[in-house]
Amino acid sequence: MIEYVEGIYTFYIYILTNKNRTVLYTGVTNNLKLRLQQHEEKLNPNNFTARYNTHFLIYYEKFTWIQLAIAREKQIKNLSRERKLNLIKEINPDLEFWNYHFK
Repeated sequence: MIEYVEGIYTFYIYILTNKNRTVLYTGVTNNLKLRLQQHEEKLNPNNFTARYNTHFLIYYEKFTWIQLAIAREKQIKNLSRERKLNLIKEINPDLEFWNYHFK
């Protein structure tokens, strides 16, 4: 049996969207503030988030174990768009942009 106790690190799974809220992107990171900045700066202009201007944070969850964060990211990525939106709207019903929380 694997037992997870409180870890010393913080990991995030997050969902980003574009200005019109038509695209959803799910990712995982250990530094959400830095990662949001990287998405906004479009460091790699050929990647998905840069091409679709996807850098507005609308959802996140915190974890202390990377294995759990990665498992949750995969779980969310396998959801339909409708189920992802339902998940997001449970805590962010108006799909507000939360980037300012991490500035």
